[in-house]
Amino acid sequence: MTEQWFAHRTWQTPDWAIADLTAAKNGRRVSVVLPALDEEATVGAIVAAIVPLTRGPAPLVDELVVVDSGSTDRTAELAAAAGARVVHREDVVPHLDPVPGKGEVLWRSLAATDGDLIVFLDSDLVDFDPGFVPALLGPLLTAPGVGLVKGFYRRPLRLETTENDTGGGRVTELLARPLLASLRPRLSGVVQPLGGEYAATRELLESVPFAAGYGVEIGLLIDAHDRLGLEGLAQVNLGVRKHRNRSLLQLGVMARQILGAVLRRCDVPDSGHGITQFLQIDGEWLPTVHRVHTDERPPMREVRAMPRT
Repeated sequence: MTEQWFAHRTWQTPDWAIADLTAAKNGRRVSVVLPALDEEATVGAIVAAIVPLTRGPAPLVDELVVVDSGSTDRTAELAAAAGARVVHREDVVPHLDPVPGKGEVLWRSLAATDGDLIVFLDSDLVDFDPGFVPALLGPLLTAPGVGLVKGFYRRPLRLETTENDTGGGRVTELLARPLLASLRPRLSGVVQPLGGEYAATRELLESVPFAAGYGVEIGLLIDAHDRLGLEGLAQVNLGVRKHRNRSLLQLGVMARQILGAVLRRCDVPDSGHGITQFLQIDGEWLPTVHRVHTDERPPMREVRAMPRT
């Protein structure tokens, strides 16, 4: 079953013409969203590369939004100067105090945009290719029944002074892929289950909960499969994705958040405890406990329906 789906809903060489995709919109609006936290080094170039897709009498992209997650650098300033509409997380759904995490920002972006189709892109990408956007939109606009499109790519491991051809995606290979094989084997054909480049229908995104942290991508994948089945999922080859690689300690915290999101969706009890990590300082191994937010935001559709006090 996985192999059949992989062949049927996977585009290895996406080649949709932008004019054809624009025609296929049939009145639907497209929003591109970049979550950002202290990404002044990259966000401006990404926005500038996407801006041409927003121009003309019949643009492919109807709105380009950077949702800032409390940056202390020039992220918001540079994103706006490059042509994005910048939204600060605390200004969206303002009656709810924000919590840390990527998933929180993506969830709030649903209330800050109006697109029928939403493309999410990470804002730390290097040498960004604007072709990511039409490639991710292709299945949503041309393949009936598709509700979620995941991008996949080769991920170089970028070190301080060198770049290895492969080796990125360490959490995917060491945690996410084994987890899916054990608990959700029908999703084993997804090349990049944790990838931050994907697109979905608003109908799907507003009907599912969002993990607050880095568990958001795998949570959305599992929830989309539960609601739409394999036929509702697609994936496209985006070529190469370069971004800022994180330290092993940072990846450990990320992995804990991802594990929590998967366990919740598989009805496996989770202690909710943070992760304890150790650093050697002056010959002593000293512990640091990182709190992990395992609470999730409810479907945005439910929040919209709630009376405000």
